[in-house]
Amino acid sequence: MARRRGWGGSPPDSDEEASRRIVAAAVELIARTGAEVNIAEVAESLGVIRQTVYRYFPSSDALMQAAALASVDGFLDRLTERVGGMTDPVEAMTRAVVYTLNEVTRIPHLGILISAGYSRRQPESLTSDAARAFGMTMIRRFDVDWEHYGYDDASLAELVEFLLRIMQSFFLAPGDPPRGEAELERYLRRWMGTAILAQAGYDA
Repeated sequence: MARRRGWGGSPPDSDEEASRRIVAAAVELIARTGAEVNIAEVAESLGVIRQTVYRYFPSSDALMQAAALASVDGFLDRLTERVGGMTDPVEAMTRAVVYTLNEVTRIPHLGILISAGYSRRQPESLTSDAARAFGMTMIRRFDVDWEHYGYDDASLAELVEFLLRIMQSFFLAPGDPPRGEAELERYLRRWMGTAILAQAGYDA
């Protein structure tokens, strides 16, 4: 294994530890600055050269995605608590989307997979495997009986993509002025809710 320099005087013992410390440094920088960071900034914070970080992450976008994934567990726990006990899919999804939009603006690294800044550079990231996996993990935690409302795995995956696109639209164009939380809930409950319930009567 090549000798590593920097690392605050305590080099990692393995590649796995190095990767974890790089991601942790990125998360810390994002939380401190409220913005995305790049390879050079993370390398500087660790006291290593950029090539060291590139060894584990081929691009800044790859590192930001890893930082996002490292941050979602706590968010999912909070979201699950927020929608706990809701068995109506419209109410659960309305509450979840509004909560997610609010959290992403408050904690930038949670929005890397679906935020306007990330997706303008890579529009396909909106429906990436990572974004869809995140969405599936999110709705699987709900107390909704999805099968009762006509959903199988394939249609749930389509619902996740639809919701990601809905959220992306609010990142790109939140409105002028943006809707307040109560107004946004009413809007989503009416229009997004209609689409969610349509699955039960859909015949492919």
